[in-house]
Amino acid sequence: MVKITDVARRAGVSPSTVSYALSGKRPISDATRRRVQAAVRELGYRADGGGRSRSGARAKVLALAVPMRPGIHVPVVTQFAVSVVTAARARDHDVLLLTQAEGDEGIGRVTETGLADGVIVTDVQLQDPRLPLLRSCSLPSVLIGVPAEADGLTCVDLDFRAAGELCVDHLAGLGHRAVALVGSPPEVYVRRTAFARRLVEGFTAAADRHGLASAVLPCGTGREAARAVVERLLRDLPALTAVVVHNEPLVDPLIEAFEELGMRVPGDLSLTAVCPAPVAAAARVPVTSVAVPAAELGARAVHLLVRKLSGAPVPGTTLLPPRLTERASTAPRGH
Repeated sequence: MVKITDVARRAGVSPSTVSYALSGKRPISDATRRRVQAAVRELGYRADGGGRSRSGARAKVLALAVPMRPGIHVPVVTQFAVSVVTAARARDHDVLLLTQAEGDEGIGRVTETGLADGVIVTDVQLQDPRLPLLRSCSLPSVLIGVPAEADGLTCVDLDFRAAGELCVDHLAGLGHRAVALVGSPPEVYVRRTAFARRLVEGFTAAADRHGLASAVLPCGTGREAARAVVERLLRDLPALTAVVVHNEPLVDPLIEAFEELGMRVPGDLSLTAVCPAPVAAAARVPVTSVAVPAAELGARAVHLLVRKLSGAPVPGTTLLPPRLTERASTAPRGH
């Protein structure tokens, strides 16, 4: 068994420095902490977490990595967190929240100190920088999201590509010939966030398949951003009669902006959204939508992680099929 003294020797520091670097109880320089973390990974050291590794007992704690990055919508993140906590408590586990915005330091710290038995990772990017650590470390993990290369990982998510296609199929079936996607904030696409990119792929593929004129515009939040994107859409795509929204806070501001510019929903413009069902149902015009099933995704992630901890087999990737609920915001073209 690798001991803390072995790590100290490899890193060229004292055992107490290794302990402080892993626990965070005292300030350690970044360079020293990186040397310690590299030695831990190279040697496969696992801290005993207060004697748990010696006894074989588990911490009964699941870590939840929720990076608080620009462009995320906090209410939706909260729904995911609550669903994970609820499902974990039902299985007699607590949840440790990791909110570091970038990199894998939080996950590495949990791995090295034995603070948690496994980790659920959210806000997954197509080329996520956390993946090398997740693949190489001893900490079992489940991703809510699917990276570009998912081999060797356990992932669960809504099928966002199919969701984008389903929205366009619905609008094309109503006779609309020009559609637009008002997407997430620009920084979400810059990070190559998996769910956002895949929804764009589905939207574009379905629009091309139906022979529709189409446009994709990312958008920030707030009424001014909504007004600006509507003005640009009507200028660039004057035949526009249908919109898909993938930006929860913009649902009402977009409807308001279109109405201010003379386009009533659904009389002149049909609007669909991919968002939590309560957001769609409570909009100023109840919106036809594909629900983001935060509660189901959180519960599925916990179920998969607990199965992994027990040694049971789990599928590599689970995609939940999208379901579209029709409400008052969509109608046949020219209705």
